[in-house]
Amino acid sequence: MKGRIFSGVQPTHTLHLGNYLGAVRNWVRMQKEYECIFCVVDMHAITVFQDPAELTRNTREVTAAFMASGIDVAHSIIFAQSQNRVHAQLAWILNCVARVGWLNRMTQFKEKAGKDRENASVGLYTYPVLMAADILGYRATHVPVGEDQKQHLELARDIAQKFNTDFGIDCLVPPAPVIGGPAARVMSLRDGTKKMSKSDASDYSRINMTDDADTIALKLRKAKTDPAPLPGLDVLDEKGRVKAEAEALRPEAYNLLAIYAALSDKELGTVIGETEGKEFSAFKRELTDLAVAVLGPIGAEMKRLLANSAEVDTVLAKGAAKARAISEPILKEIEQAVGFLSV
Repeated sequence: MKGRIFSGVQPTHTLHLGNYLGAVRNWVRMQKEYECIFCVVDMHAITVFQDPAELTRNTREVTAAFMASGIDVAHSIIFAQSQNRVHAQLAWILNCVARVGWLNRMTQFKEKAGKDRENASVGLYTYPVLMAADILGYRATHVPVGEDQKQHLELARDIAQKFNTDFGIDCLVPPAPVIGGPAARVMSLRDGTKKMSKSDASDYSRINMTDDADTIALKLRKAKTDPAPLPGLDVLDEKGRVKAEAEALRPEAYNLLAIYAALSDKELGTVIGETEGKEFSAFKRELTDLAVAVLGPIGAEMKRLLANSAEVDTVLAKGAAKARAISEPILKEIEQAVGFLSV
């Protein structure tokens, strides 16, 4: 094994195609090379108020999505963050190591809190420290991250290094990022300049992992495009990437092409070469067939699992026990380094 992976998803709303292509599908592949710990981060979710019943339901749904997508619970750990108290206990210790100035530089808090920053929860502000605890509490060597989380991972590295320096112990492991490949950033079907999001008001902006074949077809048929035929290879630079000026002119076109490339496990340049000059109506039919073939079995298995929530709960309980077995000795070592008396 190359190391230990830790990653998580918030149980807020239904997971969508962007979550699958940008994270979950890559996790399935990583299982073969890394020791993997996958977490439903319900403690992160409550930094913004959540309806309790929905939070419970969404936690099970995210777990079902992990399982249905191919995460093997015989080899990988799946659990809910709140099922392991180590996360909260370690977060407090790391809060006392992190600096206010570091948190003040976190751009995601500024974006989420907006102009009404004074009314944002303290949890939203200290969210990155809890994320550091999630990672450092397992001595994860690698963390899959998107562009919007890279700053938080750097903070986790800074906290680990400061802790080790402050207490003169090589205890916390600064994690390395694993950046996703093609279509790691899937954009909205209604606006190619915005990331596909669970919080978008329009359900037509995303393909949910629970959508059936008819719904997938309808959403792709309604996906925003432009009247021109699909572009050719002249839009690619010498490294095979779409030129920025070309993408800016037709963001929705390149988003659909990127989705097709990711679902078919092809390079974007290969797909552009194969589809050059086609009309969008024909391309959308091909994309629909592909999306249904990939996502259909996942959605069906999710529905089966959610109809029998006891199976999902058992997986979470077993995963939590394994997570505690790894993290509790690490927390004990950290507490001893700080000077806490053993119980």
